[in-house]
Order: sequence, then structure tokens, then C-alpha cells
Amino acid sequence: MTTQLPATIDEVISHMEQVDAELDPRDGVACFNRVYLKVTKLVKEHVTAGTFQDPAFLERMDVIFAGRYLKNVDDAKAGRSAELAWRPVFEARDNRVLWPIQFVLAGMNAHINHDLAIAVVETCKQRRTTPGTPPVHADFEKVNDLLASVEAEVRAEFELQIVKVATEPAEALKHAVSAFSMSTAREAAWVNAVALWEARHNPLEYQAQLATMSGSVFATSQVILVPVVPPPAD
Repeated sequence: MTTQLPATIDEVISHMEQVDAELDPRDGVACFNRVYLKVTKLVKEHVTAGTFQDPAFLERMDVIFAGRYLKNVDDAKAGRSAELAWRPVFEARDNRVLWPIQFVLAGMNAHINHDLAIAVVETCKQRRTTPGTPPVHADFEKVNDLLASVEAEVRAEFELQIVKVATEPAEALKHAVSAFSMSTAREAAWVNAVALWEARHNPLEYQAQLATMSGSVFATSQVILVPVVPPPAD
């Protein structure tokens, strides 16, 4: 995997495909990567189709957003620790008692509840706009619909698999998985993006907000990644 971060959405897809090819399919990061790759291809399709009012902004945000995740992947490959928000996923990646959906949702938690707000702010800076300037928020909301469809697909597959597990362990696993809601996460990400934007000229306040976000994401991922019962053999 290259250590150079992507500059276009096509490079994002290529980098994620490299990750997919190089990792064991059971690896927790690989589980998240497969879903994220699907989402990124879906976003690209809608950028090309003209779904978004400002496709250039949306693509740039997608690239910055993905770059934060891919940097953690490359850091892990180089033997460096993942940042706090991503640490639970990378530290648990070899735990085979955890289900793929647990890694997917914990990855989404780290990426949306931490990385997304930062990506919005950084894109606004680069594009010389603000979170409150149309159509930034409107296009942000359109992505929600795309992500909701993918989340529903992942959860439906999980529900089909969970029926193979005994009732008591299944209920405990469902509880762990239900700790994360993508729609709630993206709503929170927008609130955090606005707060970070307002604090951008105050380094102490900005870093304090980042620290709070990281700690909250870390704690939530630990709940999602509680080992309960091994997934059924394929």
C-alpha cells in the first residue's frame, strides 16, 4: 500500500482496492474497508451523475475524508499507532470473536463521529467557503441517503446471520451493534463541524473540541467491539 495519500476520488478507490487485496478478508480493518469502498464508489457515481449541487466541493471533501482513514491504515502498516479515535478498531482487528458488522460500525463511528467534521472544516478552508454557505449543508445531507442504504444492507445481512446464534448471546450482540446509528452520527458530525469552524481561529478551543470528540468516539467503539460470541463459520 502506498504511503502517498490520494488526491482524487479515483485515487481513493484505487488505494482502498489495494487495502482490500492485501488484507486477510477476516481482518477487522478489511471488513470496514469493503463497506467503505462500496460507499465511495456510490458517491463517485452520484458526483458524476450530477446529484450534488457542488460536485467539486463534495469530491474534495470525500478525498480529504477518506485520506484521514487511509493515513491510519498506512501508519498501522508502518508500525505506527492509530490515532485515538481509530485505536479500538486497529487494536481489535485480529479478534475473530468479533463479527464483521462490529468492525464496520466501529469504523463508521471513528470515521463519521471524528473524521467527518474535520473534513468539512478543511474542505471549507480549501474551497474558501463556510459550512453555512449553500449548498454545503444540502449536499452533505444528500450523502446521508446514500449511506443509509448501505447501512441498511449491512444490518440486513447481519440479521440473517444472527438467527444462527443462540438467543442469549444473540441479544447481547444485538445490544453491542445497536450502540451506533449512522444517521445520528452524521447529525452530530455536522454540529461538530460547525463548532470546529467557529473555533478555527482559537487553537486551544479547537484542540479541546478535538480531544472531546476523540475520547467520545474511542469509548463508543469500545462498546461496539465487545466480544460476545464468534460468528458462524461460512
